[in-house]
Amino acid sequence: MLRLLYRFVKWTVRTVYKKYEVLGKENLPEGPFVIVGNHVQIHGPIVAQLYMPGKSKTWCIGEMMHPKEVSAYAFQDFWSEKPKSVRWIFRICSYLIVPLAWFVFRYADVIGVYHDKRILTTFKQSLKALEAGENLVIFPESPTERNNIVYEFQDGYADLGRMYGKKTGRKLSFVPMYIAPYLNQIWFGRPEEFDFGVPAAEERKRVNDVMMERVTELGRSLPEHTVVPYKNLPKNRYPKNR
Repeated sequence: MLRLLYRFVKWTVRTVYKKYEVLGKENLPEGPFVIVGNHVQIHGPIVAQLYMPGKSKTWCIGEMMHPKEVSAYAFQDFWSEKPKSVRWIFRICSYLIVPLAWFVFRYADVIGVYHDKRILTTFKQSLKALEAGENLVIFPESPTERNNIVYEFQDGYADLGRMYGKKTGRKLSFVPMYIAPYLNQIWFGRPEEFDFGVPAAEERKRVNDVMMERVTELGRSLPEHTVVPYKNLPKNRYPKNR
């Protein structure tokens, strides 16, 4: 019954949420791949559930999957930059969304991401999905600003390339994605393969740097528009893509 309710909720969101044009599909490689994109606050996870080609699973921060941890994480990550005069409203919201978060992340196509020993489970589930022919969607931005398009990417996700290569003998492709809510567009860029024969730390950094640069290139190549940043800043502080 709850799964049917989730499908209804997803259908409702698809109906009322803004419509996006998906562009650059010709850049998507054959076989399973990892999509690496800008988070654009709440828009990234919604887009991942509604608009990704093929079957995919999205990396989701593990705290959002555990009711006792949702409120603290949501307030700090989503709303801590809001003006002090209204911050109390968002503190209340952080408690109100707990049951909704538990429900959505229980039934959505997601894989929990952790920053402790549970990260091993994250990678095991991710490899299982890739071997089953599913793609992964990852939003690896961190709070450190890089440029006017993206914040610095955490590079741990790139280890999937080494793990997948060692297990299957095949190279894993990483595909840059830029989401532009103010243009109602999603763009896929040129993929990059992970060479699992190269020293792991060196290749992890290289692939991560390529993803940041290609997402940035996608954003700057489009008509002038407002960029939705990783941090939930006041809208008058949103940057332009040029």
